[in-house]
Amino acid sequence: MKRELGKDIQHGEARRQFLADNADAVEKKEYMRQYTQEELLKLKESLSETCISINDIEEELKEVKKEYKDRLEPLLNKKKEALEGLKKKAELVEEDCYKFIDEDAKEVGYYNQNGDLIESRPAYSEEIQKTIFQVLRKNGTEDK
Repeated sequence: MKRELGKDIQHGEARRQFLADNADAVEKKEYMRQYTQEELLKLKESLSETCISINDIEEELKEVKKEYKDRLEPLLNKKKEALEGLKKKAELVEEDCYKFIDEDAKEVGYYNQNGDLIESRPAYSEEIQKTIFQVLRKNGTEDK
């Protein structure tokens, strides 16, 4: 299966429509989308700001521990999520994914809305049986 589909089409609705029109099915899937460099930098900046906030609150907590416990808990959760994201350099997302069946290779590939292959697997026997949609796609939209 190709690593990317529809990258020559402008990002956004046009690319999603192309993928939807040519996919065998559209299914909700969860997968780990890699952060871009810009997103990683923003996440690191967010983490440092969160750590500074946590430090300030922990100093106040020494004086009035019970009073500030509720303010600290959400920041600790945010820190945990940011650290996990930085560690994995990815985030769990759920979005419409586009299923394509390659009968020649007997494979199934799922593509995200950007046209990136996020998962591939061997095709099940019932998936390999040609549908009229697949026949039309082979004859009408296949790269030449």
